[in-house]
Amino acid sequence: MGVNHRIEVRGAGKSFGSLQVFRDLNLDVGEREVLAVIGPSGCGKTTLLRCMNGLVPLSEGEILVEGARMAAPREGVAMVFQHFGLFPWKTVQQNVAYGLKLAGATAAAIGEKVPYFINLVGLTGFEGYYPYQISGGMQQRCGLARALAVKPRVMLMDEPFGAVDAQTREILQFELLRIWEARPTTMVFVTHAIDEAVLMGDRVLVLKGRPAGVHEVVNVDLPRPRDRATLLLPRFAELREHVWSTLMQEAKEAEFKV
Repeated sequence: MGVNHRIEVRGAGKSFGSLQVFRDLNLDVGEREVLAVIGPSGCGKTTLLRCMNGLVPLSEGEILVEGARMAAPREGVAMVFQHFGLFPWKTVQQNVAYGLKLAGATAAAIGEKVPYFINLVGLTGFEGYYPYQISGGMQQRCGLARALAVKPRVMLMDEPFGAVDAQTREILQFELLRIWEARPTTMVFVTHAIDEAVLMGDRVLVLKGRPAGVHEVVNVDLPRPRDRATLLLPRFAELREHVWSTLMQEAKEAEFKV
């Protein structure tokens, strides 16, 4: 494993039949680093994340997490999905406990950890509610608590706030930043929102092309901890504009392709 690299992607490519989604991807993600991934729709952001989690096999190349090749989901790596991924027949408490049970945690450990992580994401008092009884934002908080409860060393976030309204999204962004500051871990954060990518990431990976490749890796030199005041910094506006212009150039070119 590379020096302080939690994730190493080497010559990674993925095809579905004749459709090549991405090819020859090479990147590293450091310990306690947040890598935001952004790119046009259909460029393979979610597919790459699923390959990192071992849910989907690569067609070529390899992905190493903590030095081990990812071929299936494993301990220490947690994923948060866009559409919550909750079991509708389980309560908030049962959903949060699911990963711990799967990992073989004792009833005593579950009884201690689940209330802590439910409180951490602001869901205390809703332990007995089912997903259909709570809002989308609360469902995503539940999904986040389930991922955090197993204390992952790597968190893979697949547009985690993409299915909630703009106000809730902003609230959850700053909640996640608060939680990450309390327990920094390696995070790969896929998003289609440029502001979110710049706000969350230590670096922003821009994917472009068909099949997609690494177009640019933008260093986000904004101070941490980050909060609402970060959005008002001139440097935030500069970085946002840089990523936006990079993506918009390809969008304009695509309009003229037959």
